[in-house]
Amino acid sequence: MTELFTAEQFIKAIPGTGGIVSLIAKKVGCTWHTARKYIDRYATVQQAWRDECEAVLDLAETQAIGAIRKGDPQMVRWYLATKGKQRGYTERHEVTGAEGGAVRVIFDETAEWRGGSPLSGAEAASGAKDSL
Repeated sequence: MTELFTAEQFIKAIPGTGGIVSLIAKKVGCTWHTARKYIDRYATVQQAWRDECEAVLDLAETQAIGAIRKGDPQMVRWYLATKGKQRGYTERHEVTGAEGGAVRVIFDETAEWRGGSPLSGAEAASGAKDSL
C-alpha cells in the first residue's frame, strides 16, 4: 500500500509549528492522526519534531531569563523552584528520620478510632507497637 504523503513533506512542514501536531497536519493537508503516525513511524520526522519542540523550550527559557533580568519576582521564584532544585530551592519538603535515615512510624492500637479509649501519655508509650 502506497502512502499519500512523504516523510519529507512532514519534515518541511514542522518548522514554525512549535511541535503542535495539529498545525503540522494543517500544513501538510492531513488529519492529526496521520501527522502523529508519521512522527512516530519515521525517525527523521520524529527528530525534526523533537528539534522544533526543543527550539520552543529554548525560546521560553530565553523569555523567562529576560523576565528574571528585569527583576520579575514571580519569575525568579518559579525559576529557582524548578531549575534550582539541586541547590535546595524547592517548595517540596522531604521528611527523613534522624540523621537522614528512615522515618520511624509507631502505631498505637489503643487509639480511640479503634474502639479503645485514649490513654495517658505514659500508658500510650508503654502500649505502643513499633512498625519496624
